[in-house]
Amino acid sequence: MNRRQWMALSAGTYAAGRGAAAAQQAPRGGQAPQDAALPLEKYEPKSMLHVAETHVPRSRFPVIDFHTHITFAGGGGNPEGVRVSMDPANCLAVMDRKNIRTMVDVTGGYGAGLREAIAKLSTAHPGRFIVFTEPAWAKASDDGYAKTQADLIEDAHKAGAKGLKVLKNLGLFLRERGTQKLVRLDDPRYDPMWEAVGSLKMPVAIHTSDPEAFFLPIDRFNERWEELHAHPDWSFYGKDYPSNRELQEARRNVMRRHPKTQFVCLHVADAENLPYVSECLDSHPNMFVDIAARVGELGRQPRAARKFFDKYQDRIVFGTDASAGTSTPQQTFGDALYEIYYRFLETEDEYFDYAPAAIPPQGRWRIYGVGLSEQVLRKVYGGNAARLLSLSA
Repeated sequence: MNRRQWMALSAGTYAAGRGAAAAQQAPRGGQAPQDAALPLEKYEPKSMLHVAETHVPRSRFPVIDFHTHITFAGGGGNPEGVRVSMDPANCLAVMDRKNIRTMVDVTGGYGAGLREAIAKLSTAHPGRFIVFTEPAWAKASDDGYAKTQADLIEDAHKAGAKGLKVLKNLGLFLRERGTQKLVRLDDPRYDPMWEAVGSLKMPVAIHTSDPEAFFLPIDRFNERWEELHAHPDWSFYGKDYPSNRELQEARRNVMRRHPKTQFVCLHVADAENLPYVSECLDSHPNMFVDIAARVGELGRQPRAARKFFDKYQDRIVFGTDASAGTSTPQQTFGDALYEIYYRFLETEDEYFDYAPAAIPPQGRWRIYGVGLSEQVLRKVYGGNAARLLSLSA
């Protein structure tokens, strides 16, 4: 049999095989597959893999959760008010169970609200809670705002605030009064604010941009299609917003102009692009990152993530973005949230959920543990944050 005859025979056999397979797959006896028209949002596949499942109820070393939202500014509609979203007593119970030394409340507000948050958390429970202040964006268009903000930071520091939290308002939501033009994150008007926190040794926890998919069309190619359909207001596509990279580069401009200020870029800065984040860390010695709400991204690239942790072990801090009553399960405060983080960091388990939810909230994938060494774990869990916050070891 020559090659042409063999190929023809093989093709015929393949076609016959496909026909037989199709016949075997066709419903028999009038029995159709259950939920033949199953909506995607109701699809909850169960993995058939038989792999190790390690339960890590407590972290190997004490934890400083650098990124939580125990309070929110604006309580009672007052921009200087505060709303407590998580009961401190409940927080302490979880902290004791999960080996959490300290929780940092990054959204402490400013003015009277900040002082109230400090009284209810840091003062009432010394060593267990730390409170950050926030910019007074409601005053941003006022004449002389730069000095006003610098004075507010000085006041916050005297009241006991240990850092500054800058939400993604700056760059994505804050607009000029009148023109409604977006204010750039690297606008030089805010230089006195960055300098003020730097002079006071207060780290800046800064959230810039969002996942890349939020800047793309919500179509069949978007891996966060379900998440964006559930939260269409999270999309920045097709509007006057800067791109993800433009926002990241604007943040780099700020870090470059203020080398004495320590910036903790939240959510790994850009967890989907670790080579770019590595480039930033190499270029800016005053840059740190936290891992809050991004184990779902880090855990699906475990080999790259492990190398990233090893290389930048002195500049990564633990964080969860935990809050109460959130619509995003990967940020809902409680035992289950911390156990996922501990499993990711301490084990080499494979293919497990990155959030305590029946359906993956960010995208339909699972994660793998990175199994960090004890040396790296000590630093990531608490050592690096303690150094940034001038806490005793």
